[in-house]
Amino acid sequence: MAFPYRLDAPELPDFSMLKRLARDQLIYLLEQLPGRKDLFIEADLMSPLDRIANVSILKQHEVDKLYKVENKPALSYSEQLCFLVRPRIKNMRYIANLVNADKLAGRTRKYKVIFSPQKVSLDPRRGDMKFYACEMVLEEEGIYGDVSCDEWAFSLLPLDVDLLSMELPEFFRDYFLEGDQRWINTVAQALHLLSTLYGPFPNCYGIGRCAKMSYDLWRKLEEEEDSETKGRRPEIGHIFLLDRDMDFVTALCSQVVYEGLVDDTFRIKCGSVDFGPEVTSSDKSLKVLLNAEDKVFSEIRNEHFSNVFGFLSQKARNLQAQYDRRRGMDIKQMKNFVSQELKGLKQEHRLLSLHIGACESIMKKKTKQDFQELIKTEHALLEGFNIRESTNYIEEHIDRQVSPIESLRLMCLLSITENGLNPKDYRSLKTQYLQSYGPEHLLTFSNLRRAGLLTEQAPGDTLTAVESKVSKLVTDKAADLRWNLAQISSPGKITDAFSSLAKRSNFRAISKKLNLIPRVDGEYDLKVPRDMAYIFSGAYVPLSCRIIEQVLERRSWQGLDEVVRLLNCSEFAFTDMAKEDKASSESLRLILVVFLGGCTFSEISALRFLGREKGYRFIFLTTAITNSARLMEAMSEVKA
Repeated sequence: MAFPYRLDAPELPDFSMLKRLARDQLIYLLEQLPGRKDLFIEADLMSPLDRIANVSILKQHEVDKLYKVENKPALSYSEQLCFLVRPRIKNMRYIANLVNADKLAGRTRKYKVIFSPQKVSLDPRRGDMKFYACEMVLEEEGIYGDVSCDEWAFSLLPLDVDLLSMELPEFFRDYFLEGDQRWINTVAQALHLLSTLYGPFPNCYGIGRCAKMSYDLWRKLEEEEDSETKGRRPEIGHIFLLDRDMDFVTALCSQVVYEGLVDDTFRIKCGSVDFGPEVTSSDKSLKVLLNAEDKVFSEIRNEHFSNVFGFLSQKARNLQAQYDRRRGMDIKQMKNFVSQELKGLKQEHRLLSLHIGACESIMKKKTKQDFQELIKTEHALLEGFNIRESTNYIEEHIDRQVSPIESLRLMCLLSITENGLNPKDYRSLKTQYLQSYGPEHLLTFSNLRRAGLLTEQAPGDTLTAVESKVSKLVTDKAADLRWNLAQISSPGKITDAFSSLAKRSNFRAISKKLNLIPRVDGEYDLKVPRDMAYIFSGAYVPLSCRIIEQVLERRSWQGLDEVVRLLNCSEFAFTDMAKEDKASSESLRLILVVFLGGCTFSEISALRFLGREKGYRFIFLTTAITNSARLMEAMSEVKA
């Protein structure tokens, strides 16, 4: 069932060291406040903290109680309070209110704020600088002298043997909508940490403005501390950095591999999922860790959902056969069976029951949603057929008020695959949406337009000669382009033209160039997939994964100039021959893929498949795991 890695596949580095480093540093920071203390944790950091240092570890280091940072009075009676928070102004207001309330009550306590990740941002004109906004709020509130501040340089959390996450879900909105570059330093620091621990990367490739900025800052850090990696043998031969906005289509598609469906249905958070009573067949929910240690999950995680039930049924029969071996055993054999096998069989039986329950729950929900019709519409949009019927389906979806997020997703998928909606359809869909779900969603449409997810075609919208000439420079040379064009035209028109030009999709042309829609004679065999398209039922090869495949084959961007131009992105490639000469043949088949703005489980499954086919092993580093719903929620101004 599960496709095993080839016997010659390289071994993965041990990333558990990253967890130990983060835990040791956090313990050191907590011990800077000696004695018993209460710890206040921001909601975003609770799950990562649980993976790094659970409650028992914190209690060993004099943490009495844990509290969630929320908008209500704190009921802590400890004489020392510690706050583990993101560097956000609202968190500083919360801490200031608590400290000032203590002052009014005449109570004296010690307060310590630990920021995570680091509060450093990059200003391209002045280099590295401290992000002082948080300290300024504390000063304005009159408590700067009462609070000690520190930084927890936690930036990488190993979620699995081949998956690292920065757990920064806000990265996507901050950078791709707001243009906030503060997290680029965090990315650069994370890459620097990896190269320090696992050796330099001989070959670097990337595409996108954020990728280029992260790469440049990372190289600057490497040059400043070159002695740390000098002479080290590389453990990872290639690194690939991608911006999320170069491939929105893949992220917007419904996932049909098992791990992706579990994420879409139950929301995998920080590598674990809460299965409710409908899955556990009891009156309690259960938090389950989903990784390679779960032997059942590891065999089905990358499989198309249509194959999963058959595998689980066979697994159940095999398990029963192993249990049945007890019959006819003598006392000695029974003793060996109980001591060596029974515990493992019971654990496997428990996991099998959970995944069967999850599959049944997914089936019920998807049947209720008429999932097959939804997938059919998505495939039509990807292939460019029956666009009018697909538009009618989306209108019906909106009129039935199925889900505001789901309706937005389909509208965005239609827009990107068609290079923008024609004005009539745009106005009609927007009006129907606002009437169906409420006018409070109006600002969301503005956000989607700015991000290039939902746009309106201009009359006679075609590629002009001027547009073709400058499109490659748009994202990389934004300021220069604005200035040069301003010499020959009015500023207002230039801003509109720039915005339109920067956000063009060109999906049809890119799809044709890279053969993203496979031509298949007869039915696509999902049991024995032939290419990465299996993750979308054979209808579409993810653009992000195809680009990685093509660049790795060429070991450069040579021959992909037209694709890069159509993507409106800047690309880069760098090879250090001295470092490559030191790399073993095994390390040159290890590839680190960095997704800036989020990565889907479908993309991970596709690249795992590619690795099995080509003899590579892929390692994934993402700012956060994402899917279509998270993408839309990040753009939405209406919070659920």
